[in-house]
Amino acid sequence: MTQTVQLGPLVLSLPLLMGIAAFLIAGWTGRRLGKDQAAEVDRQLLRTVLVGLVVARLAFVVQFRDAYLKSPLGILDIRDGGWHAAIGVGAALAYAGVVLVRRAALRKPLAAAVAMGAGVWLAGALVLSANTPDDVRMPQLALPAIDGTTVALSSYEGRPTVVNLWATWCPPCQREMPMLYAAQRSRPDVNFVFLNQGESAQQVVAYLRRSGLALQNVLLDGRSEAGVALGHRALPTTLFFDARGRLVDTRQGELSEASLAERLGTLSPTTQKR
Repeated sequence: MTQTVQLGPLVLSLPLLMGIAAFLIAGWTGRRLGKDQAAEVDRQLLRTVLVGLVVARLAFVVQFRDAYLKSPLGILDIRDGGWHAAIGVGAALAYAGVVLVRRAALRKPLAAAVAMGAGVWLAGALVLSANTPDDVRMPQLALPAIDGTTVALSSYEGRPTVVNLWATWCPPCQREMPMLYAAQRSRPDVNFVFLNQGESAQQVVAYLRRSGLALQNVLLDGRSEAGVALGHRALPTTLFFDARGRLVDTRQGELSEASLAERLGTLSPTTQKR
């Protein structure tokens, strides 16, 4: 099951939409039960969510502090998807618990709102998980490289592989590319493969020269076959395969050095050929 919904040129993340829906339903529940306290229930529910998000972000920043110390303003750029979900959820529940203890009038509506929101989110997560294949593998595609040769994606099996779907016209692709280039140079134990979506070799080569990026493993996916096979149409999308060619993680949207390091940690360290 694809993790996105496409509305014309707009590609929306299903987990994000699920989170928004859970928050809206939680708010509706709290207002309905809160009656005269409806406005205060709304405020406390919003604060609960904000506490969770802030703590989740700070926990991630602390975990990957070396990367963020190089560029401190990156701490504020949440587009990189860097969150420590478990700690954030724990902080949100702790804050809600304190409010429930101190504010007797809010106990019933706020507790119901939090429970309803958590229930909707959990149900959505279970549906997505149940409809996501357990064993997604590297697409069996052979694609042209910018030097004119043809490369089978299966040839990268044998060591962990990062596959980046990108295009030269995509601003977040452009922003993350220097970081991915640096990672390709510093991590020879990992294959970094750049699948350009829908552009010609001339366009790609011109862009790389302009940008001063001497990337290796740049392939042309003119018909976006890899994205279709894997169920991902948003750009940029980065897919993380273990040494056996199995998909273990996906990032839709821009990566930072820290969020890349987090996902590289999920890959098997083995580089042995099968």
